[in-house]
Amino acid sequence: MDGQPLASLSLTHVHYNPNDPISYICAWLALVPQGLCIVYATLIWASREVEILLMFAGQLGCEALNFILKRWIREERPKQMYGKGYGMPSSHSQFVVFFSLSLALFLLFRHAPHPSTTHTPTTLLERLLLSILAFIAAAAVAASRVYLNYHTPKQVFVGAVAGAVSAGFWFIFTTYLRRAGWIDWGLDTYWARMLRMRDLVVSEDLAHAGWERWETRRRRRRPADRSAKDL
Repeated sequence: MDGQPLASLSLTHVHYNPNDPISYICAWLALVPQGLCIVYATLIWASREVEILLMFAGQLGCEALNFILKRWIREERPKQMYGKGYGMPSSHSQFVVFFSLSLALFLLFRHAPHPSTTHTPTTLLERLLLSILAFIAAAAVAASRVYLNYHTPKQVFVGAVAGAVSAGFWFIFTTYLRRAGWIDWGLDTYWARMLRMRDLVVSEDLAHAGWERWETRRRRRRPADRSAKDL
């Protein structure tokens, strides 16, 4: 290995000014898409929710669109940046705008949780505030790309528009799949049942899934525990 030039893993490699605190924060913001992919994979594996799987599929489709657009437009990055690849449109801004808008559309128009004896679901106002927070985070990630000189403002703006259009199209498409019965059909297939895929998060909070069953089981167990202690 002596004398062999080393390569950098560009997926997580970020150029920033170590003497600038804002630049340091922007460098961490550049890793948000990678972090969200980990969140997607974790939630899909842990919850087996088809809605999260659909959102991740749309996210991957949005990334594929960005890959095609960059090689079709072929616009270079700002001259101050030594990064590889084309800059139009910004994949970071396209990614986070797709995520934040998809989350907002789900929370405000598709998610309809029902109250129960053990749980009060989030209100519409709370879901609206969460959506606004997601948009603020997406704006911070997009702005960081300009601050770090990875993209021009125009490249970030076009990426944001592409992400928003992709999210809107995907929401309409998945709504059609639901209304036409394709989601129910898919959940009845052998592989979906073997993987224990389900569709509960539309009608109940993700944190509440299984909670009521757990509370009922725990309440039933308490008298038996007390009886055992009395003996």
